[in-house]
Amino acid sequence: MNSRLFHLHTLSALHCGTGQSVGVVDLPIARARATQLPIVPGSSLRGVLRNELEGTDGALAQALFGPRAITGNEQSFAGALAVGDAHLLVLPVRALAGILCYATAPFILQRYARDLHAAGLQAPSVPKPRDDKRALVVPKSANLMDNDTLVLEDLDLTGQGDGPTRQWAELIAAMIHPTDVDAQADFVNRFAILPDNILGFLAETATELRTRISIDEKTGTVKKGALWFEEHLPAETLLWGVYALSESRMPGQTRTVDDLKQALHKQLGDGEHLLQLGGQAGVGRGLVRLLAAEVPA
Repeated sequence: MNSRLFHLHTLSALHCGTGQSVGVVDLPIARARATQLPIVPGSSLRGVLRNELEGTDGALAQALFGPRAITGNEQSFAGALAVGDAHLLVLPVRALAGILCYATAPFILQRYARDLHAAGLQAPSVPKPRDDKRALVVPKSANLMDNDTLVLEDLDLTGQGDGPTRQWAELIAAMIHPTDVDAQADFVNRFAILPDNILGFLAETATELRTRISIDEKTGTVKKGALWFEEHLPAETLLWGVYALSESRMPGQTRTVDDLKQALHKQLGDGEHLLQLGGQAGVGRGLVRLLAAEVPA
């Protein structure tokens, strides 16, 4: 198996749910059991990718994902593409100065660095804020107040700068905006590394909650009991995951890993493709950029 990285950049609110209510939230988003950080299940991405590829290259889709239906053992084979869960990398958080802050944490960056190394890419050292009242930002960050205070939601932190923080900001910006220099500069200027517990708190409280209702067609009023709350990852959230390719196992077909990789990237627009993930497509939710091309660090 040949492991590689992919990234997701949400362009609209994204709801990949669990189907189970939690407290006042009727439809929460999927989260990792141990960390409670948001995820996009690999099965969701795999299913959407299969649907996209079947419309353009059915033979490639079958080689990557396996047969749709199996009528006998001779037609059974495993697909060549394995897709892991996408994990939270950067959470956009409302900021008093600069409107929006791209926030992450040392715990997240350590896991991300591990996957970067596994994919053959380099990663900077992971810096840590000195205490729970400080955050690491680039000098003259757009999110800093005049007294170097970083105000996120209702949290006040002292913003400080260091070298590795800029290195991480530039690395992630190049991954997400490989050809847009202005977008890279804007990302770097709004990037912050928060203490782990602060980011964990924001990952539970700074997501979007939207109220939905259902209208009775006959009366034109709200149906009785048809009120619910949906949780979403906000637009501009960044996630990353790992996918792996093996040689095609499709009977009668010989396709190498490199052949499948080139064909997949061609179908995805040379490593970047727009997808609709999760629910609520009819109301404009779940539009994401899938980035499968890797930028050397």
